[in-house]
Amino acid sequence: MKDNRECYLMKGNEAIAHAAIRCGCDGYFGYPITPQSEVLETLSLLKPWETTGMVVLQAESEVAAINMLYGGGASGKRVMTSSSSPGVALMQEGISYMTAVEIPAVIVNVQRGGPGLGTIQPGQADYFQATIGGGNGDYNTLVLAPASVQDMADFVDLAFNLAFKYRNPTFILSDGVIGQMMEQVYLPPFKPRRTEEEIGKECPWAANGYKLRQRKPNLFSSLEMDPRTMEQRNIKLQEKYALMRSTEQRSSEFMCEDAEYLFIAFGSVSRCAEEAVTILRKKGHKVGLLRPITLWPFPEDRLNSILPTVKKILVCEMNAGQMINDVKLAINCQRPVCHYGRTGGVVPTPEELLESMLQIIEGKD
Repeated sequence: MKDNRECYLMKGNEAIAHAAIRCGCDGYFGYPITPQSEVLETLSLLKPWETTGMVVLQAESEVAAINMLYGGGASGKRVMTSSSSPGVALMQEGISYMTAVEIPAVIVNVQRGGPGLGTIQPGQADYFQATIGGGNGDYNTLVLAPASVQDMADFVDLAFNLAFKYRNPTFILSDGVIGQMMEQVYLPPFKPRRTEEEIGKECPWAANGYKLRQRKPNLFSSLEMDPRTMEQRNIKLQEKYALMRSTEQRSSEFMCEDAEYLFIAFGSVSRCAEEAVTILRKKGHKVGLLRPITLWPFPEDRLNSILPTVKKILVCEMNAGQMINDVKLAINCQRPVCHYGRTGGVVPTPEELLESMLQIIEGKD
């Protein structure tokens, strides 16, 4: 229960760092970039290598960091990195390689406005990159979208569990608001790092030398010269992604029981939408909010279950329109779907979302 957990006031980025140590992370490899630099800074201050033996390393670049995750994850270790939009763009080749050979790892993206170097202000325009796959080839990564500092702390262990359950890189797709804001947070209990023997038993696929004399070496290479063999590898991966899609959809709802008009928003924008729902309900409008917790797989089953009462949907994002495509596909365009977005690091206000929804309710959009 939360009452028995330690409670602190801290930033979302700081919560990520504390949770990583408490969740038995073996190694963090990253590079500073605003607005997520506090993750590495906090780990440096906490010095977990002195208490738990966790490795914390500032890599020379994001390219180096993601390849360190490749090596650490391949050995069965709980490894993670964090960055922001331009930095994660540099990691895409490594992420594609890791999905190809099924290496688990956690990647935190505290998004900022783009494209390019853009701004250091918050953004959500990396949705496509995370949910469709920013690197080459057919692959998917699990994507969790926190909406609070508490989520930042809670999602670290969840991300590690999912990454190892499916042997797949898993994203925590946050944004600059959640990363920089301060809230009360209950930190998870301490979980000891696994021993080499435990890793050997839990990860028989790992290239870690465990009982190597009794087994063949485990190798990780995404290169395959025979196209038919490569196709079979792809078929296996697609079967795994189908299983993820059917079993790992997550969402939360706010006043959706009788909603005739529905906000769909993730991350910090969902908090603005929740405030807009509260105000609109007081005005007599039957409005609700669906917040996807998993952006991939998108919670289409839950959305369709609440669709019968819904007349129109408003998707709100800090981008030019990305999640809206998943919403339309999820409901097979059975309802009108509108969009309200701010770009370049501009954060929408509850009043903006409220006015946009009123336009829809009044038939002006």
